[in-house]
This record gives sequence, structure tokens and C-alpha cells, in this order.
Amino acid sequence: MLSKKRELMQDKIALVTGSSRGMGRDIALRLADIVSGVAVHYKSNREEAIQVIKAIKQRGKLSASFQADLTKEREASGLIKKVQEKFGKIDILVNNFGPLLVKPWERVTSKDWEYILRSNLESAFFCLKAALPGMRKRKWGRIINIGYSRAEQLVAFPTIMPYAVSKTGLLILTRTVAASVAFLGITVNMVSPGLIEGGILPSSKSVPIGRLGKFKDISEAILFLVSEKAGFITGTNLIVAGG
Repeated sequence: MLSKKRELMQDKIALVTGSSRGMGRDIALRLADIVSGVAVHYKSNREEAIQVIKAIKQRGKLSASFQADLTKEREASGLIKKVQEKFGKIDILVNNFGPLLVKPWERVTSKDWEYILRSNLESAFFCLKAALPGMRKRKWGRIINIGYSRAEQLVAFPTIMPYAVSKTGLLILTRTVAASVAFLGITVNMVSPGLIEGGILPSSKSVPIGRLGKFKDISEAILFLVSEKAGFITGTNLIVAGG
């Protein structure tokens, strides 16, 4: 049975980018347990997005899918506008969209570099910039950016260099925006996964807790940060990496 605090979020609308599959899908489905509606975003997997919508509606919640290439500012701002027109508002924004590129840095092309940075950093900037006016007006909002567990450590990883650069930049963006809107009742935080089951780098040998993370580990962290219990937490980077 849901707690009283979670029931208080039944009037909220959430948008999860990149939510047609994987971790984004899990985040969308778990948010659907505590809010009144979840907007599902996809870039190309329309059929998978439809399946997520069906699962959300089976929970008795509102849902709809929206296609957009978030590497383009016009489409990102258009996504926010369409969701607001459909549901009336966006209370919770989870910037989950963004691929991981594994390639030795010497072989990274300018096209690779631009795509990874636009997907993982600029897409979040575009979306939160477009969503913030509505949150400011209502004096309430929750923005969660998905990072990666080593962002704060500035560790050199030659095979994921553009990804690491983009997520480090995302942390700076998170804290900058958080400081500027905190007085309005809007929190902006980052959740940074470590090695996750089903990921490209599936090895638990370096995880102190002895296992790979699960999607639910990330989703539960997000559920906490969007709740009223976390209303005094902003600008933080919650590392979910098993130590």
C-alpha cells in the first residue's frame, strides 16, 4: 500500500525522456505508481513506447507517447510544449535520454563527439530550460538528471571519454540551475548509476556490494528525490553504484 506522502503526488504529471525501454521504461512505470500521469518520450522506438503507455494505463493512470530528437533544441522545446498541451503541465522532468559510446578516444570522430554531448548534455539543457517556466509559475517542480557514478571524481576513462565529459558537464548544469531556482520550490538533482544489469559494461567484480545494480535501484532513488520528503535536497548528486 502506498504511503500517505506518495498519495499526495497524485495530482502530478511526469515526463521521462528516453522512456520507451530500459532504465527509462522502469522509471516511467514506477513513477506511474505515485503520480496521475506519465508522458513517455521516444526517439525511434514507437512500438516499444506504446507498450509502456499500455502498462501505465493498466495502472489507471494517464499516459501518452511523444516522439522527438532531443539533440535538436527545436524538437526538445516542442516536446515540452506538446506534453504541456496534452496534460496541462509538467511537474516532474526526468532527463534520462542519452546513449553511451564505448570507443578508444583516438578513434572518436567529430560526429561521435557532437552526438554524445548533444544527447547527454544539451538535450537536458534544452528540456529543463523549456519546462522551467511552468514550474516557476506553479512554484513547484522536480528535475532529475541522469548522470554516471564517476562524474564528480574526474577520472580518466579513455574508452568513454565523450560520455564522461558530457555527464561531468551535466553535473555542473544541475548544480547551477538548482541554485538559481531553489527559492521557488523547484529542486534539481542528479542520480548517477554505476554498473547496471543489461548495460554495455556488465562486470560486478569492481562493485564492493558484490552485484550489478538493477533498474529499480535507480528508480527508487528518483522516487525519493521527487517526493516531498526530499524537498530540502537540491543540487546534489546521488550516486547509486553499490559503493
